[in-house]
Amino acid sequence: MFFDAVRNNKRVVQVFLALITLPFAFWGVDSYVRNAGAGADLASVGDSKITMQQFDQAWRAQQDRLRQVLGASFSPELMNSPAAKLAVLDSLIDQRLLLLDATKQGLGASDDLLRGVISKIPALQENGQFSMARYQAALASQGLSQTQFEAQLRQDLTLQQVVGAIGETAIAGSTVTDTMLRIQAEERQVAAWRIGPEQFAGQVKVELPALQKYYEENAKRFEVAEQVKVDYLVLSLDGLSAQLTPSAAEVTAWYESHKDRYQQAEERRASHILILARGDTDKEKARAKAEGVLQEAQKSPARFAELARQYSEDPGSAEKGGDLGFFGRGMMVKPFEDAVFKLRENELSTLVQSEFGYHIIRLTGIKPGKERSLAEVRSEIEDELRRQAASRQFAEAAEAFSNMVYEQSDSLLPAAEKFKLKVRQSGWLPRNPAPESLEGLGPLGNQKVLAAIFSDDSLKNKRNTEVVEIAPNTLLAARVIEHSPAVVKPFETVKPEIEAVLKAQEESALARAAGQTTLGALQQGAENKIAWAPVGKVSRQAVRQLPPVALKAIFKADVDKLPVYVGAEVGGGNYMLYKIEAVSHPERIDDNRRQALQREYGAIVGQEDFAGYVAGLRQQYKIDINKSALEGSER
Repeated sequence: MFFDAVRNNKRVVQVFLALITLPFAFWGVDSYVRNAGAGADLASVGDSKITMQQFDQAWRAQQDRLRQVLGASFSPELMNSPAAKLAVLDSLIDQRLLLLDATKQGLGASDDLLRGVISKIPALQENGQFSMARYQAALASQGLSQTQFEAQLRQDLTLQQVVGAIGETAIAGSTVTDTMLRIQAEERQVAAWRIGPEQFAGQVKVELPALQKYYEENAKRFEVAEQVKVDYLVLSLDGLSAQLTPSAAEVTAWYESHKDRYQQAEERRASHILILARGDTDKEKARAKAEGVLQEAQKSPARFAELARQYSEDPGSAEKGGDLGFFGRGMMVKPFEDAVFKLRENELSTLVQSEFGYHIIRLTGIKPGKERSLAEVRSEIEDELRRQAASRQFAEAAEAFSNMVYEQSDSLLPAAEKFKLKVRQSGWLPRNPAPESLEGLGPLGNQKVLAAIFSDDSLKNKRNTEVVEIAPNTLLAARVIEHSPAVVKPFETVKPEIEAVLKAQEESALARAAGQTTLGALQQGAENKIAWAPVGKVSRQAVRQLPPVALKAIFKADVDKLPVYVGAEVGGGNYMLYKIEAVSHPERIDDNRRQALQREYGAIVGQEDFAGYVAGLRQQYKIDINKSALEGSER
């Protein structure tokens, strides 16, 4: 949304705004300070009410945001939990507190500030100037009136003032920053030794009772999900279109009545040298410079490309000798276009002034306009006529298709014959496939389709499913032809799998026990006979060197007396022993790194200050939450 362009670009303010705002359209400062609408109030902050209407808007926007972030993994149930509802309401309460306090302190966005911000939004500019036409079109595309948008923007700017005043006052001390840098940059010289589960492979034997017990306790793991095979039909606009064949007379008639579509406009190729002019004072200098370059070009037209590379201030074309390629009318600014289409091939223009500055133009090629013949465009016209005819037929066909599938619910064949459709057959479809596998199911990978297939009417009553729209102008109906209920695999078929799992668990346990025993002995001063493998220097900054659990153990160790031994279970059943041999710190701290860390630490301090500020506001204002209304707000 173009409204995002007005967000403050200061990082610390962005952080705080993210803490207390949801991406929904605001109602404006005035409507927050007063009771903004009728209906059951979900909460009150002082004398200000939060209505169900305001909550619904915030809730929908948060749901849209999660859907964009999570994609196919998004589930509407995520937002219907009491915790999710309360989180949305809490965000509204925090916003209300900030706006009430801003009003109390006399903070707000002036009309001049508002006009200044709006006029600088790139999406609302034309040729570098604010365009009211673009402004109104942008508002219309967002479904907003000018009053609504400006109230939203005024509120956002007010919030930025409040949040910025807190965030920008946070100070990160240099002493603390240097201490943190020293800790981060500390390096420890480490060697390692691995004890793996494979070392104990011959020592593990799993008895039958243990296998049976695991099978009984983990029956769900060995369950084959309920699944079906179906026949299905797809009625689509594209399918109907493919069945149609326009006559030669129809194609000819269309061509004759739409000849303007098949006119290929004249195109011209030009090169130019641009001298930029940025202001009234600069215009005089720019024109003088351009006139000098023009004189050089007129004396030696063959050197035009060389002069463009030397003088042109258009970064997009200068390196190419000023070449702009072929273009038609309407693709360049008007003074430039008018000049180009008056030139003869290889002719040089006089100075041409545009909003960018002064141009010297050379016409290097002409593609005359021409009319494309019927033979050239026949296939395009046939496609267009098929599409138009199919569009006219589809609405009627869709209704008839739905009625036939429903009324003759014991078979898909009548609908297939009437609409000349092929009955397709699926493979096995699970009841609840993983979201990431839906795409692999083709047209059947649709939650509404699967719900219809696994409905009682389809499974138990053996009827056709309802017709489901799986895409624009695309309908699908299915019929179950084979059904396999959920079943647990027999013990004998999964016995080898269970045995492998239990063996791996026991081998890992033996590796862990052996590692912990060895570690304990080393820490007690036992003789070190291990063939350590060098790891090298590790630091908290190089987090990819070792698994996180290993790094945690290494840097948690007390290194007052070296060597020091630590151990960690790192996954895959492996237990690692680490020998810390030396500790070092950098001789100097990089200034850029210090400044970056000071900014990061300042943001953390600012977040804490901000949290304290909001907590203080919650103490100042009486907050009442209508819990029964919130819990009963089923979406």
